[in-house]
Amino acid sequence: MSKALVVLAPGFEEIEAITIIDLLRRADIQVTVAGLQPNAITGSHHITVVPDTDIQHVKHETFDMLILPGGQPGTNNLKSSETLLGWIKERFIQGKKLAAICAAPTVFHAAGITKNLKITSYPSEKKVFTDSQYLEEAVVKDGPVITSRGVGTAIPFALRLIEELKDRQTAQQVAERILFEGRW
Repeated sequence: MSKALVVLAPGFEEIEAITIIDLLRRADIQVTVAGLQPNAITGSHHITVVPDTDIQHVKHETFDMLILPGGQPGTNNLKSSETLLGWIKERFIQGKKLAAICAAPTVFHAAGITKNLKITSYPSEKKVFTDSQYLEEAVVKDGPVITSRGVGTAIPFALRLIEELKDRQTAQQVAERILFEGRW
């Protein structure tokens, strides 16, 4: 069974996080939600989520993919975690899958892995990626890195993650069950 790690920080974007967690679990992917801090974490729109654990109790290398939802100040809080930045660098060097949506691709930039990568993000973050090949597409994959633009692209992003972690057929089945008719 594929395993995904979703990291939440105070101020995360709730729709992005829950969409990813929900759709991956519908695809029978084992999802662990880890908070930057122990206990409940409140998102940017005052919705509180209780993670399965916190990052101090996680071995990131046991997961097939590390996923970051965006939102503010959640993204800035993710960038402040030296532990998380270290994981991202290590995973990138090893070619292990990384995914981020909305403002969260800037965490990859903060970790120093975006040079020359094809990447996307929330439009206001485009200026960060001067050393990347910035694309204005819903979902962009370059090597082990998958990025997306925001709340409106959360479903296509999650379906692409399912395709990466399992296969296209499983992603298509999930899309059909939720009546999603778009592309991913």
